[in-house]
Amino acid sequence: MTRNLRTALLAVAGVAGMTGVGFASVPLYRMFCQVTGFNGTTQRGQSAPGGVGDRVTVRFDANANPALGWQFSPERASETVDIGARDMAFFTAKNLSDRPVTGTATFNVTPSQAGKYFTKIQCFCFTQQTLQPGEKVRMPVVFFVDPKMLADPDARDIRAITLSYTFYPVDSGKTNG
Repeated sequence: MTRNLRTALLAVAGVAGMTGVGFASVPLYRMFCQVTGFNGTTQRGQSAPGGVGDRVTVRFDANANPALGWQFSPERASETVDIGARDMAFFTAKNLSDRPVTGTATFNVTPSQAGKYFTKIQCFCFTQQTLQPGEKVRMPVVFFVDPKMLADPDARDIRAITLSYTFYPVDSGKTNG
């Protein structure tokens, strides 16, 4: 009986441990990506260090999930920016539906090696966005490319970076009933 009890306790502890790891994996993965820039995850910052005389082209990509009912696009397809200097780009979103819609944007940077050097100071992607029926808004993103990229052997030859956003509808949590 002692052997069976011990096996049962180990099984229960294993299930509990794996459940805990399952719940912790998403925030831990998000934290890992933010620290390392893994998989094109950008950084957040307060201010730009200042231009260093080198330049890189930043391309802008915008997508909206069809269920959102929005038209979403960058105002400019690309721009060449000074590495280290603060820059700003605008995106336009329009609610094509006849009801208020709230969306949230996911983002990434390619090539992925540039993710840890692409820093956003201000971005519409930091919060949910609600657009009224037919409303059209300009949404800014303030960013810089960290000059440390020039010292990284895996990233120093990058001359073009793509910043990509996809808007998704926010689940309101309401149930039909």
